Amino acid sequence: MELDMDRFRQIFLQECAENLAVLESDLLALERGSGDEDCIHRVFRAAHSIKGGAGTFGLKAMSGFTHHLETLLDELRSGKRSIDANLVSLMLKATDVIAQMRGDAEGGGEGQSPEADAVRGQLEAALGMAAAPPEQAKASAAQGSGDWQLVMQPHGDILASGNEPLRLLRELAALGFKVISVSLGALHQGNYQPEHCYLGWTLAGPGQIPEADIREIFEWVEDECDISLSRQAGPAEAAPQPQAEAKAQVAEAKAAPEQSIRIDIRKIDALINLVGELVITQSMLASLEGLGGEAIEERFSRGLSLLKSNTKALQESVLGIRMLPISFAFNRFPRLVRDLAKQLGKDVDLKLVGEQTELDKTVLERIGDPLVHMVRNALDHGIEQPGQRRQAGKNPKGTLTLSACHEGGNVVIDIRDDGAGLNKEKLWQKACEKGLPLTQEHKLEELSDGQVYDLIFAPGFSTAAAVSDLSGRGVGMDVVKRNISELGGSVEIQSQLGRGTLFRIRLPLTMAILDGQLVAVGDELFVIPLINIVESLKVEPDCLLKAGGGVVFYQLRQEMLPVIWLAELLGTQGEPGPLPLLCVVEAAGRKLGLVVDALLAQQQVVIKSLEQNFRRLPGISGATILGDGQVCLILDVPGLVSRQVGRDSDSAAVSAA
Repeated sequence: MELDMDRFRQIFLQECAENLAVLESDLLALERGSGDEDCIHRVFRAAHSIKGGAGTFGLKAMSGFTHHLETLLDELRSGKRSIDANLVSLMLKATDVIAQMRGDAEGGGEGQSPEADAVRGQLEAALGMAAAPPEQAKASAAQGSGDWQLVMQPHGDILASGNEPLRLLRELAALGFKVISVSLGALHQGNYQPEHCYLGWTLAGPGQIPEADIREIFEWVEDECDISLSRQAGPAEAAPQPQAEAKAQVAEAKAAPEQSIRIDIRKIDALINLVGELVITQSMLASLEGLGGEAIEERFSRGLSLLKSNTKALQESVLGIRMLPISFAFNRFPRLVRDLAKQLGKDVDLKLVGEQTELDKTVLERIGDPLVHMVRNALDHGIEQPGQRRQAGKNPKGTLTLSACHEGGNVVIDIRDDGAGLNKEKLWQKACEKGLPLTQEHKLEELSDGQVYDLIFAPGFSTAAAVSDLSGRGVGMDVVKRNISELGGSVEIQSQLGRGTLFRIRLPLTMAILDGQLVAVGDELFVIPLINIVESLKVEPDCLLKAGGGVVFYQLRQEMLPVIWLAELLGTQGEPGPLPLLCVVEAAGRKLGLVVDALLAQQQVVIKSLEQNFRRLPGISGATILGDGQVCLILDVPGLVSRQVGRDSDSAAVSAA
């Protein structure tokens, strides 16, 4: 049976990413002084696994480069050298290069990196491995060191431990070894077992290969493989290109990685159990065939109730499979904060809270870039230089906290710094210089803190005195807010001058299913997400107030809410209802009244994307199919609120409608 090497290659690349994460996190722990001996061993094992896997799949450049890093880590492990900040920085650089090589291999390349040579030189310098002059190299080669001969005889049960002779042969081939002969002696004994190893190999390799490199390949199989290594007189045959087969496999590899996800076995067990319950329910309903009278009605009702319960549990279980801890997004920040803080000359302590908070894989993947941008802004604009912090009576070391938790069906992510905070007057001055519409319609004292802080999200807005390679061009925060809104989320800002700033992001747990309120508008039905609904009430005509520009407000207790007639906005057909209702919704800290004709049922709906046929329909976030087969559009409440923001302040003097 032929092995599917592409599949195993993808598994290696996935494990390589995990090992790179271990390298980065544990190296940072060692730098902080919070690492121990186990930490050093974990780092070494991660590098060793990457090197071995790369050699197995013919990624020679990746295997050779990682060997230098592994040698450096081995010296740390054996106590030959001690850890310091410069050494950690070098090893983190090496980790970045390996990540680039992995990315190249994942895209079908040979695992190359444009920075490999430069960083390899730094690793060799740290190891004292500078290349010898040509004369010295020739002298070393002429010191009677003949070619290597290696006899390798794996034990019969080597496969049972998960080790494969094929991997050993490929690692040897990466060093330049060539198989001379294969021992078939054990095959003549008969009584074959497929999980047993019967073969042995004799190989030859160039004499300049260090003996330590050869023996290192067998480091983890010493008890499962007998080897005999000796020098032979005379030059070895030119070893064939060991990469030929691997290159062919690389060329045929997929350009994009598999869309896969690792799942806790307990979630799979729960899913299998629920499928079993559904089968039982189906059998129960099938047994009703042929029955009549009251007996069938009672049993049918009981079976249908059980089916609903099992279907809901199955739905929750399947959605749970897509849920991943937010640590997958948070894990990048210790390194990012360390590097940026050094670049900015700041001392910053990063705290991560709620790393096991789960959210949908799609949401998790799309929130990563907005979080990176907000963290960069907090480091660049929020946290002060150590000298400034001392003058303000603060700890010279700033604190940046990333936290996540579940709250009311949402995931709440906080990015909090203890920096200088936002200066409302400075923000307002910059907004006036930019000529933003809000500054032409209001005075600063008329606006809430939140409204002033939200100026940060205006396109092109920046308070930076000078443009740097980190920020200051006014590009990014508007995109951050748009990306969060597209996920059905919102972002709000709280700040205290001299004490720090908090960015709070609210996101739905999943983008697949939502709890919605079904409403009628003319002859059409729409869904409003329940998470956005504050309250619903009957429209009182006396509470409707008209402002300039045709904007209508509704006086709800002490608040003035801008109002949208959905029938006009969406162009629905049919007569309006006799008693219009006002559905008060909220997004991004702002409220809006939506006038509908009737409130119908509340129900869970499955979200269907419209992107294949329509792009960015104003006010619409998706569609769903109701139980009777009718297609129903889902309203984009954050989009409707944002649309109204530019209109809800058209008049300072409000007159009665």
